[in-house]
Amino acid sequence: MKTIVFAGAMALLSTLLGTRLAIRVLVRRGYGQLIRDDGPTSHHVKRGTPTMGGLVIIAAVLAAYLLSHLITWTAPSASALLVLFLFTGLGVVGFLDDFIKISKQRSLGLRSKAKIAGQSIVAIIFALLALQFPDERGITPASTFISFLRDIEWLHLPLVLVIIWVMLLIAAASNGVNLTDGLDGLAAGACVMIFGAYTLVNIWQYNQSCAYTASAGPKCYEVRDPYDLAVVAVALAGACFGFLWWNAEPAKIFMGDTGSLSLGGALAGMAIFTRTELLLIILGGLLVIEVMSVVLQVSYFKLTKGKRIFKMSPIHHHFELLNWAQVTIVMRFWIIAGLFVAGGLGIFYAEWVSGA
Repeated sequence: MKTIVFAGAMALLSTLLGTRLAIRVLVRRGYGQLIRDDGPTSHHVKRGTPTMGGLVIIAAVLAAYLLSHLITWTAPSASALLVLFLFTGLGVVGFLDDFIKISKQRSLGLRSKAKIAGQSIVAIIFALLALQFPDERGITPASTFISFLRDIEWLHLPLVLVIIWVMLLIAAASNGVNLTDGLDGLAAGACVMIFGAYTLVNIWQYNQSCAYTASAGPKCYEVRDPYDLAVVAVALAGACFGFLWWNAEPAKIFMGDTGSLSLGGALAGMAIFTRTELLLIILGGLLVIEVMSVVLQVSYFKLTKGKRIFKMSPIHHHFELLNWAQVTIVMRFWIIAGLFVAGGLGIFYAEWVSGA
């Protein structure tokens, strides 16, 4: 448990202290956020607020993981390194998007095709590598089955479909965090809860692992490196928590696509490696609501030739245009996120208790 505690504490302190330095550097260089003119007018006061704060989150997580292993003198695992690769790779795509917005002084960064291509390349490399590196039991970080609480035995996929499935999960999770990151602290706070949940899931799977449990029974988990995945998960939760100090209203810095795409990728990686891919829909229920509000809005607009369900999407902007205070929206959405996380953890534990 020492490695887990060290990683969480160091990641939290790194973003808590490092973000302040990042704000100074970004302000001095003029790397401020551009605000859409068609968005809520209350956001116009945020124009110029430093962005690309996700760089601090990425650096904090990588440093915390490395240092916690050096302090405890333990070797890194293939699963953890792959999640960190996905986390960092999508962060690079997000950074390019943010940097182009700032340097070109426009609200559009990477072209949609270039952005999708970048995400796809990282996802394909991750998917291929995740099916390698079997341990002594032949368990690879990812599996060729779709999973809910464990692998679903009758949902076996050939390699091509596994890659497509992984790409869809990564795209859904990264865009989910990206769309949620529209109000001060909203995405960071939600990610703290979800990564906190995955910390508990990984610790539980480690304690009930078929590899580490002395009397492994039918309830044990066939997963690889659950302990080290818990180290990554707690580092991510701690980094988001420390960043939230500066990102809460009124935000002194935004995570930008650098942060949102990388965090979404890490969520997908956690779901894939813990064999809880479909459970992520529940744990990340708030992200699902945000994405579906955009899908419904766009679909309804096209079908009805101009009519809208919401005043604006994602849905948090709808409530802003109903004159809800931003802090009220964030707090209530955090409550919703917490309820989904609690429900997801309850389902995860109930399955083990019931043995179903």
